[in-house]
Amino acid sequence: MSYPTLPPRGRGTASNPHNRFAPTRAEAYDDGWFQEVPPCRATEVRSETAKTVITRNKSPDVGFDRSVNPYRGCEHGCIYCFARPSHAYWDMSPGIDFETRLIAKTNLVASLEQELSKPGYVPQPIALGINTDAYQPIEREQRLTRGALEVLLRYRHPVHIITKSSLILRDLDLLSQLAEQRLVSVALSLTTLDDELKRIMEPRTASPSARLRTLRVLHENGVPVNVLCAPIIPMINDMELERMLEAARDTGARSAGYVLIRLPHEIAELFEEWLRAHFPDRAEHVMSLIRQCRGGKNYDSRFGTRMRGEGIYADLLAQRFQIAIRRLGLNRRDYGPLDCSRFAPPGGQMSLL
Repeated sequence: MSYPTLPPRGRGTASNPHNRFAPTRAEAYDDGWFQEVPPCRATEVRSETAKTVITRNKSPDVGFDRSVNPYRGCEHGCIYCFARPSHAYWDMSPGIDFETRLIAKTNLVASLEQELSKPGYVPQPIALGINTDAYQPIEREQRLTRGALEVLLRYRHPVHIITKSSLILRDLDLLSQLAEQRLVSVALSLTTLDDELKRIMEPRTASPSARLRTLRVLHENGVPVNVLCAPIIPMINDMELERMLEAARDTGARSAGYVLIRLPHEIAELFEEWLRAHFPDRAEHVMSLIRQCRGGKNYDSRFGTRMRGEGIYADLLAQRFQIAIRRLGLNRRDYGPLDCSRFAPPGGQMSLL
């Protein structure tokens, strides 16, 4: 039996490996009756009534202690997405299930308002759409992210947004008002300037030119915007780092960051399969460089190293990044921290923080 090595057009992977919690595993066997047909998977969206929508974290590697994620799974289909293994908690595969079987927290707006209204709530910036992109394609119909922004604006609550979607411009009216009160910052994820590489690596995301235009429009409308070159993949997009930073600076980015590719749990298998399908000539070299940065393994989850890696390649990448952001003026933030002192639940008193 032979399976297609390339994913269906518009999807990141053709595979659906078992999640690590699955109690049983099935193995395909050719009994002579198999007839290969072009794979096709439509997007399914089901509703969830979440008990809470503000997730807390204590990771020293990220600059926030709370986040809100309107969706589980992500239709963008980025092959490298670190959130893929989270689908295992819902007894679904981190593979194509993650891209096609999505969950929308339909009570997100009401639950967020309820949690912000609790007595004793202490405001700190909320990171919106961190596990999966809050502006993925289904947001056009679901509008949960816009609803969350409306609540945050009404409560004068600060918010950080990370996205790779130009759909964020739909909410420019809300973002501009938040920016006027120093209540928002946006980080645009930029992984390549090559349209073909984008197509196979992040099939349902905005094009590189659309992301740069999004940076420009946000900047021109007073919204503080940064660029996040993530992930950097050895021998795939690492050679573009300086050009991506320069393009982002020219379109309005005010600071920059980067993350070395992370391959926790099932992602390593999916990523290697993707490499061998699209870059068979360099797949071994790419994985060798990744392992050199991770102590000989596919991934090292230790705080302090998981975002940057260690070793010769990781050190050279860090040096390149630091030299580039100094040269481009992306190593300073001229907009300051977000303002938590404005927090004021409707009908209540303004925070004294």
